[in-house]
Amino acid sequence: MSATEKVQIVDYSDRYHAAFRDLNAAWIAKYFEMEDSDYQLLDNPRQAIIEKGGYIQVALDNGRPIGVCALVKLDGNPYDFELAKLAVAPEAQGKHIGTQLIEAMIAKARELGAKKLYIESHTSLKPAIHLYQKAGFKEITGHSPTFSRVNIQMELIL
Repeated sequence: MSATEKVQIVDYSDRYHAAFRDLNAAWIAKYFEMEDSDYQLLDNPRQAIIEKGGYIQVALDNGRPIGVCALVKLDGNPYDFELAKLAVAPEAQGKHIGTQLIEAMIAKARELGAKKLYIESHTSLKPAIHLYQKAGFKEITGHSPTFSRVNIQMELIL
């Protein structure tokens, strides 16, 4: 796959569960520790995300999952969705897969009528922070984080 080649972005189905779990667990374990909230989202994404009004998309390269991202439904006060669980396989990093997933999820959020998106991250994840900023997310303060590893929060007004 060339650096500018577009991958196929598809809606989540249960056949991508292992990829969703494994891609996310790998990066979390590399930089942090898995938390209870991680297990809740990754062990049963259909129940924890989709059935609650959220959304997951998968980036495929020749049918092989190489990236994932979720929109976790929030209560709309003040955020409609959290952009979460963005993960790209190590061999596919640097090929704009994360950008394509973020763009696809922002488009889906708009389609679903969202007004504001929220992200939690950590400043040590410089490539991710750069992607979020490039997509228009701005740093905010004052929102209670879901994970102990969070030291930066961002929002995007759609």
